[in-house]
Amino acid sequence: MERKLQLLESFHAEGSDGRTYKVCGYEQMAADPTLQDGQPHWQSTGVAEYRLAEGDVVEVRKDGVMRVRNSGVELRRA
Repeated sequence: MERKLQLLESFHAEGSDGRTYKVCGYEQMAADPTLQDGQPHWQSTGVAEYRLAEGDVVEVRKDGVMRVRNSGVELRRA
């Protein structure tokens, strides 16, 4: 199944390392194969993901704490 990301939001966050990061929130979209009119049609999969502007994955816990997967840096909205 073909998928793409749709930008939902972006914001700056302060890292536990003292740096400021740009965080982007995306919704995963999947191609809708039921519509065959020659145009691309997308529907939400109900899954969101967050990444740094540089592409690193940001994990968001249920309590709202964000952590950069590769470095372990914790983030807090600025």
